[in-house]
Amino acid sequence: MVLLSRRRRVWCHLFDTAHHGAVTGRKRVAEIDALAEGFERHSPRLRAVAYRMLGSLTEAEDVLQEAWIRFNDAGIEGVENVGSWLTTIVARLCLNALRTRGRRREESLEVYVPDLIVSSPEGIDPEQEVLLADAVGVALDVILNTLQPAERLVLVLHDMFDVPYDDIATMLGRTPAATRQLASRARRRVRDVAPSQDADADPAQNRRVVDAFFAAARGGDLQQLIAVLDPEVLLRAQGGPKRTAATALVRGASAVANRAMLFTRPDAQVLPALVNGGAGVVVLTGGKRFSVMAFTVAGGRIVEIAALVDPDRLHNLDLSSLGL
Repeated sequence: MVLLSRRRRVWCHLFDTAHHGAVTGRKRVAEIDALAEGFERHSPRLRAVAYRMLGSLTEAEDVLQEAWIRFNDAGIEGVENVGSWLTTIVARLCLNALRTRGRRREESLEVYVPDLIVSSPEGIDPEQEVLLADAVGVALDVILNTLQPAERLVLVLHDMFDVPYDDIATMLGRTPAATRQLASRARRRVRDVAPSQDADADPAQNRRVVDAFFAAARGGDLQQLIAVLDPEVLLRAQGGPKRTAATALVRGASAVANRAMLFTRPDAQVLPALVNGGAGVVVLTGGKRFSVMAFTVAGGRIVEIAALVDPDRLHNLDLSSLGL
């Protein structure tokens, strides 16, 4: 209840700021507080939708703030299904954000890594669990970013959040039949680039594989390192504008193994973590955040590594579950 009240105050403050201090009078404050409470009930799902649509926690929060202002301006009088109405608002805001992003993209889609959700290796906290309830794995999150904005919207909303095609058609200004065709095309595109092997579902086994990877890297054992990597392993690292040299797309066990020797640096500290619900690590160098890495394991070997190395994005990640 304390957390809910604090968040309601945040929503009220956002509205007041957006309207230049227009929240006046006890009655109006009470009305906004009631709206904020209603919005907060739906916000976990809305945040998850925005995160899956955008792959960015910061942008997802921006979308929620804008959705709240629009919700407060419009009110809920005459709205039969508030959750559906809010989902439509969030989806349209995300669609606009994706289209804008496409026009100003600076880095290749091939090296894109989404914002990663880091949890303690012992388990995921309740708020993160909501974000990851429809988790599809980092590998598929990366693939989603290769879709056209409308394709991503229909795939995320229908396949991950069970939004009916009729509702999505209204958001896109298309017929339900055309929306179904769009979804089919998006699924085909995902299948064309998805990993050929299904990821292993045993968390303990996956952790052992990742631990073996770092043990071999620290020990300088190149052959053992190659042994835990799939021959076609893919390493995707995104360093952003401040670490352009770290941005890379590396294919093949030997090439990835050689790059992994970075972790033989004496000041590298590797902290086990759950990353987007799967085996991962946070790497510190000199006590500072250097990267967050997510691993996809299949057949007992690592088939894909996603490494977020961008210092600005790393700074914004919540690593409190690891005491950072």
